[in-house]
Amino acid sequence: MEKRDEELIEQLVGENEELATLVKEHAGFEQQLESFNRRHYLTTDEALEKKRLQKLKLAGRDRIETILAEYRKTQE
Repeated sequence: MEKRDEELIEQLVGENEELATLVKEHAGFEQQLESFNRRHYLTTDEALEKKRLQKLKLAGRDRIETILAEYRKTQE
């Protein structure tokens, strides 16, 4: 994430409940994925869960980017 995006998120998180939720979820997904990445071997179920988390994290990131883009558009 770019520094300017991080700064904007910090500014907007108090005003936008959806953004606050997405940022919190994104951090949680990242933490869970790091746990999987530290393992040398994943079971089939763990590998599927890792893929699921990656997709959720990406979808959340896309929504965060959309919210930031909408905010920037209103500030022009």
